[in-house]
Amino acid sequence: MKHSFLFLAFAGITTLVQAQEKISLEEVVALSLEKNYDVILAKNSSDVNEINNNYAWAAFLPTLNAVGTTVWNKNDQKLEFQDVARNNSGTAQANTINGSVQLNWTLFDGTKMFATRERIAMLDEQGELLVKDQMVNTIASVINNYYNIVRQKQQLKAIQEQMAVSEERVKLAEKKLQVGTGSKPELLQAKVDFNAQRTQVLQQEIAIAQLKEQLNALLGLQLSKAFDVSDTIIINLGLKREEVIANVENSNYSLQAARRNFNIANLSLRERRAELFPVLSFASAYNYSRTDNIRLINPFSSVFSQSQGFNYGFTLNVPIFNGLTTRRQIALAHINASRQQVLYDQLNTTINVGLLNAFVNYDNAKKILLIEEETILLAKENVSIALEAFKKGFSTFIELRTAQQSLADVYNRLIAARYNAKVAETELLRLNGGLLK
Repeated sequence: MKHSFLFLAFAGITTLVQAQEKISLEEVVALSLEKNYDVILAKNSSDVNEINNNYAWAAFLPTLNAVGTTVWNKNDQKLEFQDVARNNSGTAQANTINGSVQLNWTLFDGTKMFATRERIAMLDEQGELLVKDQMVNTIASVINNYYNIVRQKQQLKAIQEQMAVSEERVKLAEKKLQVGTGSKPELLQAKVDFNAQRTQVLQQEIAIAQLKEQLNALLGLQLSKAFDVSDTIIINLGLKREEVIANVENSNYSLQAARRNFNIANLSLRERRAELFPVLSFASAYNYSRTDNIRLINPFSSVFSQSQGFNYGFTLNVPIFNGLTTRRQIALAHINASRQQVLYDQLNTTINVGLLNAFVNYDNAKKILLIEEETILLAKENVSIALEAFKKGFSTFIELRTAQQSLADVYNRLIAARYNAKVAETELLRLNGGLLK
């Protein structure tokens, strides 16, 4: 019985420790880069491009193929000649063996193979950039989700702090009613306010649980059910406008990937134009043939024959007319290259405008945060004074309730200002690629 009690006590303590175990933002980010499904898929696509690039040099090499056949023939034949004495009929049997090794090497194709090699290498570079871009977006989502949980925890703490005041109001209202200095509506209103805050606590707990599930989904469900986050939103208030906006074309991974798209389109245009030029190829082959006529009907056929030899030469394929297909493909490739340039310019404009707007949000959020940090001290002091005055009968419950509501409003604005400042900071770093650095 004693051992059972100790085991249950230990299990309870272990469960409590696990329930209170906190995971830092750094751990969450590291886990997301390893287990997030979108990041894994982006890496898989990049691996495909890398493999293609590693083998792209093989386009400059010749192709070499070996072919071998062996055939057994058994045919019923009937031969008739002008000289009737030579007529013959019966079954002819033969065994034929053929083998060849063939080499084909494209020596010149209008530099198409070089353009193809560069395009595949560019696709490999773009794949790496897209992985980094996905990482940045995933990190931003994780940070916003993580600190949204912190925000809701702070909101829960603020509600619980205000509940203490409401509970004190209920006790004071009950005492006043008992001694005849209070009224029943005053007590009822105090209880209504207290119950409303109890409901808010339950709603906050539900919101926190849902946000934790969302965060766990971003990490590929790698976290246990019992985990917690920190209690503080850490904000970098020292970001400068010039620093976050400067050189964004070379720091934003989406822009870099879009620029690669434009380069890839130009290389595809080079490939299409190369199809207008002649193609010069070198061909060579070694052939072996052997026929063993086991049984002959035709007296003029050889009983055994064998040949082997080596041949080589050049082939020049000159495109003259193919229904203007090549011209059409060149025109389409040119349009695609122009389109990729427009898409790049559009994305560049969007990101630069987004950076400017994000910095305005960030700067305003900092100013609002400083104001609300000062206001919360005033609101807390006001509630403390109103509560003491209410205890001594110097103020009404309406004045105390008004001070409480004012404190609740300030808490909402302060917590929202902290979170908004962090979201704005995260967006700035996402757009300039700073999150991955």
